[in-house]
Amino acid sequence: MVYLTRKAEFSASHYYHNPAFPPEENARLFGKCNNPNGHGHNYTLEVTVKGAVDPRSGFVVDLKQLKEIMSREVLDVLDHRFLNKEVPEFFTLIPTTENLAIAIWKRLEPKLKSAQLHRVRVYETPDLFVDVFGEEDHGEDDHRVDDQGEEADGKA
Repeated sequence: MVYLTRKAEFSASHYYHNPAFPPEENARLFGKCNNPNGHGHNYTLEVTVKGAVDPRSGFVVDLKQLKEIMSREVLDVLDHRFLNKEVPEFFTLIPTTENLAIAIWKRLEPKLKSAQLHRVRVYETPDLFVDVFGEEDHGEDDHRVDDQGEEADGKA
């Protein structure tokens, strides 16, 4: 098995807020990150795929195709966006780095055909990153809230 990682960067803003909490709890839990005007980050994304090397091409994955998928599914959607207000996944999900990495996984995984997605790593800052691996239960449906602050059950 060979692992290949492609890196990309994007900038986005967000704020942390749970409508189920009173203002004091949001302020206590999220501090300055609870400012509804948001704040921004220059994120670094690493996408790792795994697979066998194709003996004809010598590649695990077509690098041009991987770059195009990352651009279309992630960068075009997230770059220079206010995550809470412009990206559908974060209308009801707090845009933490953890949830951002899970959302990116969900966008990429079904689009990859020749290699298997192994890891999504998102750096919020140079010394803070989150890894998501496919074999784990991401548990994000347990943390969705609707616009009235009620826990959402994650079922359609």
